[in-house]
Amino acid sequence: MFGTLIATQNWDFPEKGMIKGRFVALEPLDQTHLDDLWKAASAAPRSFDYLRYGPFETQDDLRALISDLSNRSDQPFWAVRNAQGSVQGWLSICDVSQTDGAFEIGSIWFSPALQGTPTAREAIFLLMCLGMDTHGYERMVWRCQAQNAKSFKAALNLGFTHEGTWRNAAIMKGWQRDVAWFSILKSEWPACAQALRAWLADDNFDSEGRQRNRLQDFRAALDANPA
Repeated sequence: MFGTLIATQNWDFPEKGMIKGRFVALEPLDQTHLDDLWKAASAAPRSFDYLRYGPFETQDDLRALISDLSNRSDQPFWAVRNAQGSVQGWLSICDVSQTDGAFEIGSIWFSPALQGTPTAREAIFLLMCLGMDTHGYERMVWRCQAQNAKSFKAALNLGFTHEGTWRNAAIMKGWQRDVAWFSILKSEWPACAQALRAWLADDNFDSEGRQRNRLQDFRAALDANPA
């Protein structure tokens, strides 16, 4: 058996542009976001523990990083603007293989105020939809240092399958770390997207913005009653 014969030979590159959701607006990252990002990043230096960059001693240091990230032709970055109008983080699509139909959502930095919120989850979901729905990719990847418990848990909550862990695969800021790999395949995406849309729906949140049902609950219900 050779595998699965597939007709598509090349997938369009996911170009960056404005993407709006219910809780969030994703904007192509640029220097107009610097002031908000500096305020958030300078207040939370430990939030960069698992990233190759940061924390930043000065605003000019962050300015230089934004210049780098926003000009990467092979890795589009978006700033995350919440419903109150404040920019609280960024994320990207990276390691795009147009000939294999695969892409990764990565280099995510969310301020502590953004982490674990519906805004954060929707920001990621919008890029998931861009790759899987708009461009029809076959495979979506999540990669994190295995010691990063928050990122590891986030991947599982979003519906990614843990494929395995590469031991001692990265040295980050002097620390040797393992790298965990996760994926969602094209065949798995419809159920995953359905659960995420149900979780993000208006009626899943009360008047104070608290969730009525967990994302895991929606996924379990779909698993128990597949279409």
